[in-house]
Amino acid sequence: MKYNSWIIPDASPPPLSAKKGLEFSPLLSALLSARGCSTAEEAHNYLHCGPETLSDAMLMADMPAAAARLRRAIENKEHIGVYGDYDVDGITSTVLLTDWLRDKGLETELYIPDRIEEGYGLNAAAIEHLHAQGVTLLITVDCGVTALAEAQTARELGMDMIVTDHHECQAELPDCVAVVDPKRPDCAGCKDLAGVGVAFKLICAVEGDPLEALKKWGDLVAVGTIADVMPLTGENRFIVRHGLKLLAESPRPGLAALLEESGTQRSSLQATVVSYTLAPRINAAGRLGRAKLAADLLLCRDPAQCTALARELCAMNRERQQLEQGIWREAVEMLGDELPDGPIVLASDTWHQGVVGIAASRLSDAYSRPAIMICLDGDRGRGSCRSFGNFNLFNALSACSEHLESYGGHALAAGLNIKRENIPAFREAMRAYYAKHPGTGENPLNVDLCISSAEMLTLGSVRDLEQLEPFGCGNPRPVCCLTHAYLDSITPIGGGRHLRLRINKFSASYSCIMFSQTEEELGIQAGSVVDIAFYPQINEYRGCRSVMFYVEDIRLSDCLSLCRTVFEGGNFLPRDKDCLLPQRSDFVCVWKQLQQAGGEISGDLGTILRRMSAVRHPAMTSVCLKVFAETRLADVSLEGNHLSVRIHKDSCKTDLEGAPLMQRLRML
Repeated sequence: MKYNSWIIPDASPPPLSAKKGLEFSPLLSALLSARGCSTAEEAHNYLHCGPETLSDAMLMADMPAAAARLRRAIENKEHIGVYGDYDVDGITSTVLLTDWLRDKGLETELYIPDRIEEGYGLNAAAIEHLHAQGVTLLITVDCGVTALAEAQTARELGMDMIVTDHHECQAELPDCVAVVDPKRPDCAGCKDLAGVGVAFKLICAVEGDPLEALKKWGDLVAVGTIADVMPLTGENRFIVRHGLKLLAESPRPGLAALLEESGTQRSSLQATVVSYTLAPRINAAGRLGRAKLAADLLLCRDPAQCTALARELCAMNRERQQLEQGIWREAVEMLGDELPDGPIVLASDTWHQGVVGIAASRLSDAYSRPAIMICLDGDRGRGSCRSFGNFNLFNALSACSEHLESYGGHALAAGLNIKRENIPAFREAMRAYYAKHPGTGENPLNVDLCISSAEMLTLGSVRDLEQLEPFGCGNPRPVCCLTHAYLDSITPIGGGRHLRLRINKFSASYSCIMFSQTEEELGIQAGSVVDIAFYPQINEYRGCRSVMFYVEDIRLSDCLSLCRTVFEGGNFLPRDKDCLLPQRSDFVCVWKQLQQAGGEISGDLGTILRRMSAVRHPAMTSVCLKVFAETRLADVSLEGNHLSVRIHKDSCKTDLEGAPLMQRLRML
C-alpha cells in the first residue's frame, strides 16, 4: 500500500435528475453527483464553463490606476522593466508581459533574479541596474507585494512601480503607483489567480478584450496556472481549457519545440501532461540559476533557435534529476536503518540549494514524517522544509526560532536560515516539539466513487470523463475503486520498475498499470482478493482502444471480515452488493461442491472459503451457505474461525430467492 488509509464513500451518490438533451453516462453522472452537482443543469454548467466566468479586470483593487499608468507609458514609448520570479509562474508571467509590451513597440527589459545568488523577490541592486538601463516604469510579476524597502528605492531613483502579485499581503503595502493582488482584502474578482493570471488581467484591463488576449497568450497563462497548482475551477478552468486548446493546435514556437523535445504528443495534451513534462523543464532553469534561458525560449520565434534552446532546457532538467537523485541517495545513507523519533533534519556542504526542496518532499513522503534539508556554506546554512500529514511546520519553526537566523513559509512548506553550530540544538528542539504536537501523520487516499457495475467501465463511459478536464488543484483527477476484485496476474515492465496487473471483476477482466512500484514493493500475490484504487482511461495500441486502469494504490481485501458479517447477520454497505449477491449458477456450484465433499465440510473458515471460491468472491460463497441454512437445506455454524457445514440428506427443492438474506441483499 502507498497510502496509510483509504477514505471510501459508504454509498453511491444519488443519480443526477435527468433532463432531455442533458444525459450523462452512469460513470460521469455518479462522479458529477459526488462533486456536488444535484441536477443536470448544474452538471452542464460545471462541465461547460464559458467566457461568462471571466471577471472584469477593472474591478480589481488598484487596477484602474495600473492600467492608466501603463497606457501613458505605451503612448509615450517609455522604457519598461518587467521583474519576475524564477519559477514557472514567474517565468511565464515575465514572458507574457514582455512579449505584449514589445508587440506594442516598447523597449522592455526583463529581469529574473538568480535563485542561488539573489534569492526570491526584488532587491535594491537589481532595481538600480534597471534604472541604469533607462527604465522609467518597473512592473513586478508574481512578486513584490511585500517589497516595501525596494519600492522606496525605486521611488528615490525616480522610477514608477506597478506591483502585480498573487501572494499573501501584509498589513502594509508597497508605496507605489498600484498594487494589484487578488489576495488584497479589498480586491474583487477571482481570488485564486496565479501570478501569470494577474499579469494577464493587467493586459485585459488595458486592451479591454480578454478573449482576444487569450487567443494570443492563453498558452502561457495556462502553463503558469497549472504549474503553480492553482485551483482549476471557475475562471481558471476556462482560461486553462482555452490555453490547452491553443497549446495543442498552435502553440508559440518555444513551447512547440519544448513539447517536441520532451516527446509529448500535442494531440493528447492535458493539464497533468503539462505538470509532468513542460513545467519541470521550465522550472529546472530557475532551480539551476538560469531562468533567463527558459524566458529566452518562450520569447523566441525562430524555430531552429527554439529547438536548440529546448534541447538545452531538457539537458538541464536531466542534470536537475541527477542532482536530486544524488541528494536523495546521500540523505538515505545518512539516515541509515534507524529513523529519528521526530522530524528528519539533515545537512550537507555538497547539496544544491535549487534542488534540495524536491529531495525534501520525496524524503517526507518516503519516511512519513516532516523533512528539513539544510545546504551548508561556511558557517551558515539555508534549509528547505516539507511537512507530512497535518503537522504544522510553520508553528514548529516558530517554536524553535531561537535556534534560527530567520524562517518563513506556511504549514506545509517553509524555508530557514541557520548557523551551522546551531543545527544539533535545532534538531533536538524539533524532536521535542514533534513529541508534543505530532499531528495525525496520516496520508489518506480520497476515493471519489466505488464502482458498482461493469456498465460504468465501458469505453463510452470512460471516454466521457474527458469532459471533466482539465484536472488539477480544485478539480482533481477522479479516483475510483473496485473492492473485492481478483488479482489474476502481475507482470513487471519497464525493467522491473513498473507493473502491469490483470484484475477480474463483474465477470470481466481489466488491464492495469502501476507506475514506480516493483513486484517486491507490491507485496501481494497473484490470486489474491484485492481492493484497487485507480483512474480509468482509454488506452490505444495499434489502432485498438481499450479501458486501462492507472493504479493509485492496491491492498488486500478484508474478505474474512465481510464473510463473518454474512454468517453473523450484520449490516452491509451498498458497495458490497456486487460481491455478495449470488446467481442461481453460484448456488448450484456451491451445492455440488458440498455433495462432492460427502455432504459435510468442517475446518478453518479462510481455508474452506478459499477452496470453494475459485470462481467467485468468498463472501458470495458465504451467502450461498447462509441461504442454505435459512431455507433448511443445510446446518451451518461458525465458532471462532471454525466453520461447519452439513447438508440435509432429506432436503427438497425450495425457493432460495425467498430467503431473508437474499431479500436484504436485493434491497441494497
